[in-house]
Amino acid sequence: MGYIGSHTAVELIESGYEVVIIDNLSNSKEEVLDGIERITGRRPHFEKLDLVDQERTLEVFERHNDAIGVIHFAALKAVGESVENPGLYFKNNILGLVHVLEGMESSRIPNLIFSSSCTVYGEPDTLPVTETSEIKKASSPYGATKQIGEELLQSEVKAKGDKLNVISLRYFNPVGAHSSSLIGELPLGIPNNLMPFVTQTALGILKELSVYGSDYNTPDGTAVRDYIHVVDLAKAHVSAMQRLENKNQEEGYEVYNIGTGKGISVLELILAFEKVTGETVRYNMVDRREGDVEAVYANADLAKTKLGWSAERDLETMCKSAYEWEKRYRE
Repeated sequence: MGYIGSHTAVELIESGYEVVIIDNLSNSKEEVLDGIERITGRRPHFEKLDLVDQERTLEVFERHNDAIGVIHFAALKAVGESVENPGLYFKNNILGLVHVLEGMESSRIPNLIFSSSCTVYGEPDTLPVTETSEIKKASSPYGATKQIGEELLQSEVKAKGDKLNVISLRYFNPVGAHSSSLIGELPLGIPNNLMPFVTQTALGILKELSVYGSDYNTPDGTAVRDYIHVVDLAKAHVSAMQRLENKNQEEGYEVYNIGTGKGISVLELILAFEKVTGETVRYNMVDRREGDVEAVYANADLAKTKLGWSAERDLETMCKSAYEWEKRYRE
């Protein structure tokens, strides 16, 4: 029921799926269900659960053993925090995935979509990265948990044969919000991601934005990322689930980059936000943050070819929707 999960729930419901949400509410609020219901006219079933709890996880899977598939979003995801507290990240992200797999096996649920990340590429040698680019040493414990998660899933698919089918979606940097402004990115406490920091600074909730690193080997010295609208990202999950449900996979384990293919620097995003909203974003250049890479953006041709998916929304739409969501929420 977090940021990406809530938007994906909307797209799934609007595509005819029935949705069950499992969340421990560590970085989300139950009121998000209200927004999903207002958008779709249907309220997902909700189970409050921490997937690290093996016994309760198996119980919940048994209650929903008629499911056709699982989308596993539940992971801690802040690069900086993972550097400061790696044990927490390995426990939550890896153990939770193990328990999901155990629940799927006991309930005979065959299909899984795994939320992976562009962080699996580490600091890439060439750009854009493709699905066959080298998986280098992760730059952060968060990235390492995604690499290990993918390795685990490949091994499980090999061991279980046609009883388990997996698609890993390597997200790039989701931003923006639903056009209704009823759901959006709502980090609890100080944001770890760039866009909510931008929106909260623009509205005076935060004093200023810290830009980590001004001396990267990029056109303006700031880090470059592939920013993708969260609704486009959500739609990729629907395409992936349909591929699994229709048994269109060519292999038991498949992986796809989910990005726009465009590299945008931190300063370019700030300038685009200011232009589309008319707000001023106060920012301060600070030292690089441990765990961050210089630049990474996607080649997403495989997703277009195999999933029939491609990103549609531009940077201006991302900025405007994020701003409108933040304003509405604060009001």
